[in-house]
Amino acid sequence: QVPLVESGGGSVQAGGSLRLSCRASASTYIRGCVAWFRQGPGKEREWVVSSDSNDRTTYADSVKGRFTIYRDSAENTLYLQMKNLKPEDSAMYYCATRPLRDCLSGLGQASSYVFWGQGTQVTVSS
Repeated sequence: QVPLVESGGGSVQAGGSLRLSCRASASTYIRGCVAWFRQGPGKEREWVVSSDSNDRTTYADSVKGRFTIYRDSAENTLYLQMKNLKPEDSAMYYCATRPLRDCLSGLGQASSYVFWGQGTQVTVSS
């Protein structure tokens, strides 16, 4: 069973909003440190935001004030609310998690996360 499944991507105009979802097959997968990454065409995977088990969050400067991460433990789902989208936000978005409760170690390093979703595409047109 796939541990994480993203949805909610799509095409929007600049200034628009989207909410991405990452549904976990079991609560175990989103109980610890959770994160969102993105990867644009021809670019390296980029860290976007992380949140620890106490919901303390850290955002990349490029999305601070526009994106919000939160989780619904009852639904085993992680969300990324994105507002005021820009063309440079266009990318494949991935949710990633790991069992550790804190996010301090390897905060923005993809290699420090254990479980990954398959990705959902976000396209923002100008």
